[in-house]
Amino acid sequence: MTDIADHTGSETVPTPRNPGAARPGLILAFLCVAGFMTFLDVSIVNVALPTIEHDLGISESFLQYVVTAYGTVLGGFLLLGGRLADTFGRRRLLRTGLVVFAAASLLAGVSQGPATLIAARALQGLGSAFIAPAALSLLTNTFAEGPERNRALGVWGAISGIASVAGVILGGLFTEGPGWRWIFFINVPIGLAAAVLAPLVVPESRAGTPRRTFDTAGAVTLTAGLVLLIYTLGQTIDTGWASARTLGSLAVAGALLVAFVLIERRAAAPLIPLGIFRRRVLRGANIVAVLLFGTLVTLFFFASLFMQLVLDYSPVQAGLAYVPLAVIVSVGAGIASKLVTKVAARPVLVAGLALTASGMLMLWQLPAGGSYAGDVLPAFLTAGLGLGMSFVPVQIAAFAGVDKAESGLAAGLINTSQEAGGALGVAVAATIAFRRTRDLEEWAHGDPALEQAARTSVFHEAFLIGAGFAVAAIAVALLLPSMRASSVKN
Repeated sequence: MTDIADHTGSETVPTPRNPGAARPGLILAFLCVAGFMTFLDVSIVNVALPTIEHDLGISESFLQYVVTAYGTVLGGFLLLGGRLADTFGRRRLLRTGLVVFAAASLLAGVSQGPATLIAARALQGLGSAFIAPAALSLLTNTFAEGPERNRALGVWGAISGIASVAGVILGGLFTEGPGWRWIFFINVPIGLAAAVLAPLVVPESRAGTPRRTFDTAGAVTLTAGLVLLIYTLGQTIDTGWASARTLGSLAVAGALLVAFVLIERRAAAPLIPLGIFRRRVLRGANIVAVLLFGTLVTLFFFASLFMQLVLDYSPVQAGLAYVPLAVIVSVGAGIASKLVTKVAARPVLVAGLALTASGMLMLWQLPAGGSYAGDVLPAFLTAGLGLGMSFVPVQIAAFAGVDKAESGLAAGLINTSQEAGGALGVAVAATIAFRRTRDLEEWAHGDPALEQAARTSVFHEAFLIGAGFAVAAIAVALLLPSMRASSVKN
């Protein structure tokens, strides 16, 4: 989709200091709706997988691709999406992504076979890879650095956390209600309406004069390398780290990323100026994001399994169990967005990560016969408060001191770090925790009580690894500078 206003030739697009000053609340709400859809679809399909498997006759070996096709394409194309937004217009790419996402959702909803559904999920990932960095860079260009942006990023952080939990809840409700296809159909009117309304709500912005050339070679090698890397990390749960398939794929992904660096060093107009990685705050924020989302996805993945396989919850019960977690994430983000304007962002981040680690350690101690109110809920509230408090300062640090011309790139970087962190976190936790599964099964000898104890032991180890990610994130955060609201130096 294009607008008449987008055709500016070689003229620069004027960007006022605060283009959203007249209606910042409306712009923020609109961008959060767009972002919510992309975050939601990461998790909304999980609860519906058994029903989809039955209805479409998908084999167990292919069922995982209904989930991984979306996350792999999303993670692999985020950096490219961010740079395309800077180059060709952030609102233009946002609208394009919304239309692609809506069309892909319709295709997924009417799918009659596994190939169509998996292809549609990949196309959804592409649309989301355009939407997420464009929306986030529009947000940072609308709100001036300092208290205004901090509050806006607090809302964005809350939305991203809530959407991840809401996906599990809504997935169960749709599946047991009108049917799993409505998981996808609901996106169609929302996506198309947002694409139509965007020019009326959001001002266009881009990185000044459009480029005469585009770094195609860099775009191809980077995207191919990231797609292969994130896909391989996701597959290690089934194939293991030492398999020839995993090692070969990681070697090819590494070679592609090295080739990308070499291309960028020689490119006249590089897709990603490598100098951006010299910025200490930005670099640290992305490392923390990898570890933070490693913790987050480990929590969701293994808590869902624990509740259903150990505590004997139904899928809907497991989904509804996350409701307080979603609420407390929002509360934590609201607290953090206020605190970072009064104190430095670093102590807020460290406090949030410490709470997150504490919540994971509480999950590590969950008893096999534990209750929701006495055991699960306190751990969820502690971890959720910490996650909400961590999202906001990480986002602030990721954009601190970044020029408006590179806001799309910064948005692509932080979103890619989050996706890669989630994939890496589950891959590492599952590989370590599941390595003893066969020995524990032999030890149980078919005894139900011993089998439950074995499962509990495996999940406890995974939660401990998740806590380790959060502790490692604290160590990185402590190395960051003070990061006061209006004077962050890279």
